[in-house]
Amino acid sequence: MVMGNDAPAGWYPTEAGQRYWDGQRWTQHIVPAPPTYVPPAQQTATPAWSGSQHPVRRMGPAAWAGWGGLVLTAGLGAASSGLSGLLIMTSVYALVVAVVGLARGHVSWARLRGRAQAGAALAGAIVLAGVGGATADTPPPTTSAVASATALAPAEASASPTPTQTAAPTPTATPSASSPSPSPSATPTTTPTKPAAGRGTALAALAALAVKGRAPKTGYDRANFGQAWADVDRNGCDTRNDILRRDLRGITLKAGTNGCLVLTGTLREPYTGKDMRFVRGQGTSSAVQIDHVVALSDAWQKGAQKLDAGTRARFANDPLNLLAVHGPTNQSKSDGDAATWLPPSKSYRCAYVARQVAVKAKYKLWVTAAEHDAIERILTSCPTQKLPTTKAIPLGGGRVEPAKTAAPKPKPSATKPPKPTTSTDPHFGTCKAAIAAGYGPYYSGKDPEYDWYQDRDHDGVVCE
Repeated sequence: MVMGNDAPAGWYPTEAGQRYWDGQRWTQHIVPAPPTYVPPAQQTATPAWSGSQHPVRRMGPAAWAGWGGLVLTAGLGAASSGLSGLLIMTSVYALVVAVVGLARGHVSWARLRGRAQAGAALAGAIVLAGVGGATADTPPPTTSAVASATALAPAEASASPTPTQTAAPTPTATPSASSPSPSPSATPTTTPTKPAAGRGTALAALAALAVKGRAPKTGYDRANFGQAWADVDRNGCDTRNDILRRDLRGITLKAGTNGCLVLTGTLREPYTGKDMRFVRGQGTSSAVQIDHVVALSDAWQKGAQKLDAGTRARFANDPLNLLAVHGPTNQSKSDGDAATWLPPSKSYRCAYVARQVAVKAKYKLWVTAAEHDAIERILTSCPTQKLPTTKAIPLGGGRVEPAKTAAPKPKPSATKPPKPTTSTDPHFGTCKAAIAAGYGPYYSGKDPEYDWYQDRDHDGVVCE
């Protein structure tokens, strides 16, 4: 500041502070100006490393909480579903903040100064959610994950941040900025990943089956699948006895049946896991029954209607689809599929549903959605379970029960009536009548009766 010679002596403001003018020149007496208080929201800082004079806005507690929640939400989405999860969870967070901005008219920490900016943020959040959904390889975040993101969005304080104040407080009052505490991290909801279906496993075969609704049972009849226990493999033995010979141990076979018919044996029953004895007989045979693993009625409603009669007969007698089981347990199953019935023995369920998958894959039958999910839940616990295979069942394989020899019946003693006094026997016309009357035999050249009858075998004897 330049002072005129007519300026009276006194203290005058300069850039350095209050300086004394003695009426002719400036003296060395300077009083620095007191610092002016600036609210925290308006304070600026010049980074020492850059020398830049541009002000840097300091973040308050609300900004720390808001931006920290956004970063945490995005991180949870990325951890659970990759890029798509990051985009979707970020859009959910932004949508919540935009709705708050529309309701209140501003969200200071997010730089939303009015409802117009909040509306633009809402539109951006919707677009971001669409992009995330388009890139998703897995289903979008669950409702619980969205709720977690909503909870992480900070609610605005009841009073908006203090605007620039016109009256500065006394210079001696120095406000202290409190450091915001980090937001509590939310535990993401983890969905168990499905194990990879290995080649040749039941799980891989299940993925290839068609999933459809159950067709009507109209027209179903057991006769549609051919004769019960027909000898489809042409080995000279019915299917029931083939399965008994395959599944029973320590069997005995009936003599004279070419190693076909099973009389006794022991079954390690798969559905209950218990051993049971089989004895062939009118009151005992039904204790062991042959179960169609894929019931005929179930197959009829899931594609077997379209099979020809010969294929349906092979289906009903295919060893792949048959098991010797406990009779009452088989009755409780009826025609249920995996969604409605499973073996009581949990240790056998993997093998059981794997056999169902193998049968349906072989005959190109489908499964319902509920059935598919039930089988998948079981095979997930045994992802290496292989599909069962089958081969021809040989005859024999057990001890042949000796045939009981019946005591010979005594022949009735026929008392030959005395010959009449005449020189020849009565003429009966046929040897059959003569023998019935007790006469014969007659020899050629000896008995005149020989000439009355025909010697068809030319052995010289008739009526023998």
